[in-house]
Amino acid sequence: MDYQAYFSTNREQHLKELGDLLRIPSISALSEHKGDVLKAAEWIAESLRQAGMEAVAVHPTAGHPVVYGEHLHAPGEPTVLVYGHYDVQPVDPLNLWETPPFEPSIRNGKLYARGATDDKGQVFMHIKAIEAILKQEKELPINIKFCIEGEEEVTSPNLPSFLETNQEKLAADVILISDTALMAPGKPAICIGLRGLCAMEVSVFTANTDLHSGTFGGGVPNALHALVSLLASLHDEQGRVTVEGFYEGVHELSALEREEFVKQQFDEEKLKRDLGLTELYGETGYSFVERTGARPTLELNGVYGGFQGEGTKTVLPKEAHAKITCRLVDDQDPQATIDRIERHLNKHLQPGATLKVRATEKARAFTCNPEDPMLQKAADAYESVYGTRALFTKDGGSIPIVETLSRVLSAPAVMMGFGLPDENLHAPNEHFNLENFDKGLLTIVHYLKSL
Repeated sequence: MDYQAYFSTNREQHLKELGDLLRIPSISALSEHKGDVLKAAEWIAESLRQAGMEAVAVHPTAGHPVVYGEHLHAPGEPTVLVYGHYDVQPVDPLNLWETPPFEPSIRNGKLYARGATDDKGQVFMHIKAIEAILKQEKELPINIKFCIEGEEEVTSPNLPSFLETNQEKLAADVILISDTALMAPGKPAICIGLRGLCAMEVSVFTANTDLHSGTFGGGVPNALHALVSLLASLHDEQGRVTVEGFYEGVHELSALEREEFVKQQFDEEKLKRDLGLTELYGETGYSFVERTGARPTLELNGVYGGFQGEGTKTVLPKEAHAKITCRLVDDQDPQATIDRIERHLNKHLQPGATLKVRATEKARAFTCNPEDPMLQKAADAYESVYGTRALFTKDGGSIPIVETLSRVLSAPAVMMGFGLPDENLHAPNEHFNLENFDKGLLTIVHYLKSL
């Protein structure tokens, strides 16, 4: 079958349909758009029906609905669950958009609109790839299920319970996700690891009031001194975290993983120039891409206390605060990490000071084995279309729902993205390069048929 000819013939119609979806302002974070989010869910459901999916339904949750559809007519063949989301980020600041965010426009081979790359455009490609196979061959070579949610941009609060309740309905051999990016134009990548996260707010208290630094300085505890001393104790001179047990659950990088990092040919010198730095910094013994993709971190995001205004105020602050986040890898437990940091802080706290730690966000890391046949076939599919085999990468960011999907459904997640890093997702002038829309359709078809 000539799929290139099929998609070329239907390209104008496909882009028109995608434009209709992009016009729906399905902003999940804003309550005034609740009706629009539901409208987008219903649009996705109807698109699945038109593509030939069965048992299509818009399932309500405590928040925004989940859209499900299936086509299960390939007994003995693998079952693929396609996951994605139809909700989008808010559009502020509106004045920075060159064209209105919900009026799609094509300029220089790029489709501009909120949701174009994250994630409506990429979800739409899966629907059209399945539709193409059914129209051309009248059957699918595999079984397919869709689980498209409307709350990914607000951390998917209701999807985990939906997964738990519907494990049998959603059971699959592989979870296929297109919500990531190529490394660069023409350089496909498959993410095999996402770091987890834990966050906390640390507060140090001393006297019951701010004090005059002339009258009391040098004779009583200073909350800022106590906090700075604590924070300095969290790392050694080699950039390693000094918290006892922090690295429990962290695996050493395999030879294959390190080889894949080397293949990225990341230019650290260019990065330094771009950022105006004389040196990079981090854990000794690891490259930049290894530190940011495959190693855990403990970072200060904010430190504050005492007088912040113009000029001088000779005061000893009674309290000081810090915000800390950790990126986690492999089998690190978020709550156990928070507990270990709190024990470390209490152990190193200056006399006369008291400590309060408030945990906030928590998410486990996601990782999968690049040698899994499902991932190897995905790398092959990219090569068949892009002429370059996809590299296996680890992303320093966190997408908690990927780990939840893989764990609850006991299936590998193949993160087969078609965006580019500079497409302004979450920012004004979000866009999707249509070259990757075209190639992505062919890549998805090749992958599904190869299974």
